Amino acid sequence: MSTDTAAMAPPPAPALPTVRTPAELRARVAAWRKEGLRVGLVPTMGALHEGHLTLVKRARDLADRVVASVFVNPTQFGPNEDFSRYPRDEAGDARLLAGAGCDLLYAPGVEAIYPPGFTTTVDVGPVAVPLEGHFRPGHFQGVATVVTKLLLQALPDVACFGQKDYQQLAVIRRLTADLDIPVRIEGVPTVREADGLALSSRNRYLSAEERRQAVTISRVLNRLRDTLGDGSQPVAPAIAQATEALTAAGFTRIDYVAVVDAATLAPLERVDRPARALVAAFLGRTRLIDNLALGPDIP
Repeated sequence: MSTDTAAMAPPPAPALPTVRTPAELRARVAAWRKEGLRVGLVPTMGALHEGHLTLVKRARDLADRVVASVFVNPTQFGPNEDFSRYPRDEAGDARLLAGAGCDLLYAPGVEAIYPPGFTTTVDVGPVAVPLEGHFRPGHFQGVATVVTKLLLQALPDVACFGQKDYQQLAVIRRLTADLDIPVRIEGVPTVREADGLALSSRNRYLSAEERRQAVTISRVLNRLRDTLGDGSQPVAPAIAQATEALTAAGFTRIDYVAVVDAATLAPLERVDRPARALVAAFLGRTRLIDNLALGPDIP
């Protein structure tokens, strides 16, 4: 019985080559370049789920070789946020990445990204100010700085980011345009559970009851799309109704429900251009974010 079972078991995923310094990463990428190969990058903070693996698969569609980085970036966490308890499982992440078609894991330590004496930061301006920028001061400066470093360390042809962190995607598009970093930024649609909840590493913090309540976010976003998508209705009453629905569902704090210009994140009174609805709210100690296009998406 045991012999048959072992024979039927799938072979283990091959070990994923791993590098930990910018010099090692650049050497691998340079070797691929000499072969005329295109390179894709998927930056992550680990604790990987199917949403991250979808980014890897999309990068594989667009490039010949794919690098995924796993780095829990301390500079994007505020003083009261969950840096110390952010889940870390490099071995498990490596297995998942190998199975998704990743070619190389870049797993630098903090000193490889922020060596002694490091003082430079990247501030992208207005697109980082509202929403997450308001409730998490300094967050996007940390994101913009680490992503700039990862892009310059890897020098990929394309880098894939999830639309779930939509403001982050807007920030990264802005910095690559402003700093003339020659990379295509590919926004990949949010991966959702069957009931509509957006996949997130923080979902594991939810209790069973909170998990049932959490789906209200996606339902509220769909209602905003249905109500506002054709541009005929004013935004303010729809936002008020969405906020009430979240409160009634048990969300303990609502940071924002917003409808904004999809490119600039400026608030809209009516949906008269490509727009996004965004939500950030707490269930207990867990902060969830999500968003949805309200009409045609921007490239």
